[in-house]
Formats: sequence, structure tokens, C-alpha cells
Amino acid sequence: MNLLSVENLYKAYGDKQLFSGISFGIEQGQRVALVARNGAGKSTLLKILAGGDIADSGNVTFRNGIPVSFLEQEPEFNPNDTVYHALFHSENDMQKAISAYEIALEKQEEDPTEEHQKQLGLAIEMVEAQDAWNYENKVKQILSSLNIHHLEQKVSSLSGGERKRLALARVLIEEPQLLIMDEPTNHLDLDMIEWLENYFIRNDVSLLLVTHDRYFLDNVCTDILELENEQLYRYRGNYEYFIEKKAEREFNEGKEYERAKNLFRRELEWVRKMPKARTTKSKARVDQFDKLNESLAGRKKEQELKLQVKMSRIGGKILELKKIRKSYGSKVILDGFDYTFKKGERIGIAGKNGAGKTTFLNLITGLEQPDSGKIAVGETIIFGYYSQKGIVLKDDKRVIEVIKDVGDYIPMGDGTKLLPSQLLTMFQFPPEMQYNYVSKLSGGERKRLYLLTVLMKNPNFLILDEPTNDLDLITLSTLEQFLLDFQGCLIMVSHDRYFMDKLADQLFILEGDGVVKMFNGSYTEYRELEKENKKNEGKAETKSEPEKAAIFKPPAIGLRKMTNKEKFEFQGLEKEIAALEKQKADLTAKMVSGITDHKELSDIAIKLGEITQLIDEKQLRWLELSEMEL
Repeated sequence: MNLLSVENLYKAYGDKQLFSGISFGIEQGQRVALVARNGAGKSTLLKILAGGDIADSGNVTFRNGIPVSFLEQEPEFNPNDTVYHALFHSENDMQKAISAYEIALEKQEEDPTEEHQKQLGLAIEMVEAQDAWNYENKVKQILSSLNIHHLEQKVSSLSGGERKRLALARVLIEEPQLLIMDEPTNHLDLDMIEWLENYFIRNDVSLLLVTHDRYFLDNVCTDILELENEQLYRYRGNYEYFIEKKAEREFNEGKEYERAKNLFRRELEWVRKMPKARTTKSKARVDQFDKLNESLAGRKKEQELKLQVKMSRIGGKILELKKIRKSYGSKVILDGFDYTFKKGERIGIAGKNGAGKTTFLNLITGLEQPDSGKIAVGETIIFGYYSQKGIVLKDDKRVIEVIKDVGDYIPMGDGTKLLPSQLLTMFQFPPEMQYNYVSKLSGGERKRLYLLTVLMKNPNFLILDEPTNDLDLITLSTLEQFLLDFQGCLIMVSHDRYFMDKLADQLFILEGDGVVKMFNGSYTEYRELEKENKKNEGKAETKSEPEKAAIFKPPAIGLRKMTNKEKFEFQGLEKEIAALEKQKADLTAKMVSGITDHKELSDIAIKLGEITQLIDEKQLRWLELSEMEL
């Protein structure tokens, strides 16, 4: 059943054409994502669908009578409304009954008077009259999962993140037949994002959404629409399928070859290394990957601009935190935290909203002071801090002037200098945009420009607080490649699990009440371990309260000691992997050296594929052994 039809839609602002004659449809049960560069018109398209903007020409048709709900990127509420009124604004009788019950229950729990008991009894009668108990359970699950309480609280007292969660809860409670959403995972913590994924899949919700959360795209979406160069391309699959077919399309069209190749290699090869992907991928898809990889390798190599910044020298002493304590009233953030940072560490900070992740970063950079303890920063350390608040960009400045205000050039690792215009081009600001005024930039483009001002300062210790919010997929890929090449220290807070998995070697998990758990591994590995532990806890009979997780130590649950044979194998794996990597590099160099003999190229490609597969297997085995006790 067709829920939405868009036919021959055109939209321009002045001389900037956003889309030109695009058409698409959404069927019942499809979960469709819209992806594009920042400023390409994603949010404008959603506004047109929601009736908040008008297309220059074309038709938008919803199936007669279907309920449709919209979640805006920056939702607006009446500041004088309570949370209760903002949530239950519908005239639906069932919603009225549930809203009356929720507010009466909250009053009774806070102040169990006879009057409140009477109000609760009347509310229960309303719910029973509407036969709405199943619906009430669903509402309670939504509010609890999104951490929404205190229904009498004024909307004006809520933070931006709390308002986004409130808007999300409202559209879910409405139970529309089609849900249109702009960046639904922004301001959600990782538990909430995972819950939302399961909710959409379990309830078979029909969706059209804009998101740059690549795990969300991979786990939830059945189709992806890409808006590029005013045209729309449809990919009937998830994120992995999208990057595979996008690279194929660009390769076949012969457009922007280097960009297609880079996206293909960085993204698809990394996705294929994930254990989940390797166990579920069909042989046909792998064969298709290898064929395209061979074709790519046979092409003439073009000069690639790589952002390998010359990092400021980093000394022996980096950063020491000794017995750090920090609290706000009764809320404890850190309680005697100790850690000495080492060169090249990549640490991800995780925890629920409000656990103190941003406070942790502000303590390190000196923006906030600890209640007690000492923070010692090495003399050579230059922080580059990308904060959620960002900086105020003057609307009357041109884009290139913002970068030039920071510096005339950025020194590169090979001794050359990268000019502001080159850096801007690399981060998706083409020459024609560089002399635009900041006032013309979209929200995502402003975030991207702010990120460049941080990188221009040549830091050797990067601290990133939610850097992926509002960045498009191309920019995310460029940023991740830069961070993978970055030789300094890196601390990041991000709700983007893909970003964290790709870049963080270890995690600090802020669990509340001053408890910080350390975990050596990726976020996905940590979550899988946590799920396994919860399963085991559910099976075992608990006679007393379980012990709290070890503070400041990696969890050792489920670890066993290596056998002598495994120790010998583990010690040899690093040498084997290094030798294989060298062979891979030698073969890659041969392929791009100008060999024209087709058979020789084919033999090299086959050998390269075998070595790559062997490296994957060795790395996976090394990870398995590294989780055991020596």
C-alpha cells in the first residue's frame, strides 16, 4: 500500500537549485532514509512534506486518511505548556484517558492524599472505558525508555536534548501510519538509540527519516534515498548495501573517481571486517566486492590529497589526573579518579545523558575546576577542543575569512603547507562556496566550519564532544580518516557507535555516583559483553546484591587463562600480521606502478585478496586471544 508519493518536485532558493524533478514513493512497512551532503536540501524536503515550505513545482500526495507525524530537527513547543500538555495534545479519547491516568498516578505517588486517590480512581475508570490498558503500557514504556518523568514540569525549563526526547516521545505516542523524522538520534544516549532501533523494527513502523547514524541506517533502514547534484538515487538496502552500490555507480559513471574509491575503501573494507558482517554476508556479495576491488586496482592511480597534518611535538609527560573529585550538590561525577595518559591513546567516553561526560572534558581542558585532586598537563601539550556549544561565527564573515583568521596555512607531515582554500575543499566547501557569507550556511555546514578551526590550530591532543552531530556521510568519512592518521592523543564523546567503534581503542564508561568503568575494546564489544552478563545474571539465583563493577579496571568477567600453546601463538601473531601487512603494501605498490600486463595484474589482485583475508583472520584471532588472561 502506497503511503506517500512525490512526483517531479523542484525547489530553489535564489540561484541555488536544491532538487530538480525528483520523484519517489514510500510503501507500507518501508523504513527509508534520506542522505545527502550538508546544505543539499534534506531538511527543506522534509519541511515541504510537512507543509512548512512550498515546492516551486511538483506534487506531494499522502494516502487519504492516513495519520502522519513529523519530528523536526529543532522541535518547537509552547514554553508555558507542561510536559503533560506537550505529550498529550491530541483530541483522541484514548490519549485523553491515558494522559489523565498518567498525571493522576504521578500526583498520587508524590502526595498520597484522599483527593489524589479519588482522581486516580476516576482516571482508571476512563482507561477501562476505552479499553486502553495495552496502550497505557506502551506509553509508559516509551516515557521510561526516553527518560521522561515529572509531567507537571514546564517545557521552558527543559534543555535542548530533553525537548528533542519529548518531541520524539510525542510522535511515538501518536502511533502514526507514517512517521517522518529529522535526525531522531541526536541528543539520545546509546541505550536510547538501541531501544529506538528495536522499537521501529518490532512495531514495523513505516518511516522516512534523515540521519547520519550509520549503525542506525544499517540496522533499521530497508531503503536509502541519496540526494546528490539535484537528483535522487534509490538504494534498496541498508547502509552497507548503499556504500557498495554508490561506489559502483560512481565508478561506472566515471565521476569523481578518487572520492568514490576512497569512500569504497575506507567504509566498505571496514564494515567487512566487523565480525557481524563476516558471518552474515553472502558469498555473492563478497565476490562482487572482490571484482570491483580488482577493477579499481587496475586503474591508473591519481594524486590524492591526504590530510596528514604535521602535529606539534609531544613530550614524555602528557596528562595526569590524580584523585579527581567533582560533584554538583548530591550528584557525584568523579570520586577519586586516577589516570595517566600515554602517547597515542584513543579513548571514548560513554555514559547516559547527564552522567557528566562533558564535565569530564571541561575538567581536562581547564574550563571547570575539580573539587579536589590535581590535573597536570605536559608542557608540550596543545589541546584542540571541539565542544558541543561551538563558537559564535559572525554572519557577515565569508567562509574563507573564518579559516584565515585562525592561520594562513596548516603545516603538513611531508613539509608542505596546506592553504585555507585547500582545507576547505577537502571538507566539502568547494571554491564557489568559500566566498559565501556564514549567514548562508546550514546548521551542518556551520558545524563543519567550526571543526576546521579546531584542526587548523595544529593540536597534539584532540578532545571532541559530539563531533558527528549534523555532519554528512562524506565529511564523517574524511574526519575519520584524518583521526585514524592522527598520531596524538584523542578523547571523544559521541553517541555515534560507528564512529566510536572505528576510532576508540578503549572506553571510560561513566556509570553515575562517581563510578568510572574502563574497558579495553570497542563500544560494540562492550555492549555485547554487557548483554551476555545480564543474561547470565538472569539465569543465576541472586542471594545477595551483586558486587559493583570494578572501578578504573577493565571488566574481567568471562575471561580464562591462556594455555602455553595459546601464549606462544599470541606472541607470534603480531610478527605474522606485520609481515603480511608488508606483503600487502608491496603488492599494492606493484599494482599502481604502471604494470599493463592484464594477467600479471590479475595474479597480483588474487594474491592481494588472499593476503587481505589472511590478515583479517589473524587480526580476529589476535583479538580473541587478547581478551584472555596471560
